[in-house]
Amino acid sequence: MPTYHATFEQRTSVEIDVLDITSDVLDQVAKSGFQNGQVCVFVGGSTGSVTTIEYEPGVVRDLVRSLEQIAPPKAHYDHDAAWGDGNGYSHVLAALLGPSRVFPLVDGRVPLGTWQQIVLVDCDNKPRRRTIHVQVTGE
Repeated sequence: MPTYHATFEQRTSVEIDVLDITSDVLDQVAKSGFQNGQVCVFVGGSTGSVTTIEYEPGVVRDLVRSLEQIAPPKAHYDHDAAWGDGNGYSHVLAALLGPSRVFPLVDGRVPLGTWQQIVLVDCDNKPRRRTIHVQVTGE
């Protein structure tokens, strides 16, 4: 099955950063020229993740607050004890959210819901430059 692959970069800020990457992903889908298939969006690194959300300030704050409750940044993490980098919570959150999402491609478009955007969630405790991979498989 034919495949199209592209990457783009996003710079993130400190702590949990949620960035709307929908337009970047859809630009790559359009460049693929495919009409039907699947779109995989993946971020490399053990403290980054990809998911969907309604990207509006209130929901983004709610997501960040909820993630901080699931894995509090100030809690004890054995990773921090071993490495001293203070981002044990980042690894836990990214593992729970996952590094990728797969979307259907139908008639040349990704059928996202009305208020649904694709987001990069960077869980690390320092700014990062993240490479996002978009792979479209289909016809």
